[in-house]
Amino acid sequence: MALQIGDPAPDFSLPDASGNPVSLADFRGRRVVLYFYPRDNTPGCNKEACGFRDAYDTYQSKDVAVLGVSTDDAKSHGKFATKFNLPFPLLIDAGGEVASTYESYGPKKFMGKEYIGISRSTFVIGPDGTLEKIYRKVKPETHANEILADLAAL
Repeated sequence: MALQIGDPAPDFSLPDASGNPVSLADFRGRRVVLYFYPRDNTPGCNKEACGFRDAYDTYQSKDVAVLGVSTDDAKSHGKFATKFNLPFPLLIDAGGEVASTYESYGPKKFMGKEYIGISRSTFVIGPDGTLEKIYRKVKPETHANEILADLAAL
């Protein structure tokens, strides 16, 4: 059964680039933007991460946490965060298990080749732990501001 708005967000605990565990439960009482992205240091992912970075003060002023998730390792996340001065945690979902629970991991095609990986998607999780908004078709350049506009209506 596909995740729907109003469903409880699947709980998780993943390490950040420093190895510290980050759990969804840590953010209970706050709204969370949980975004899944395919790869550190790729054009679309760079634009999406920098969009969240550039809007981060606005997210903070609304008490909204931002968490990025990919299958990249700690070293890759560390370099990515440093290179682009990312102020939010990047979480390591090595086997794609959490992405799978969010229906954001599976078969993909690129240049005629099929492979398994993370699909770009975002979930807005309410302070009560329920899904408030689900984004499946994400435009990396404008996504962070699109979410901010939608948050105004929540």
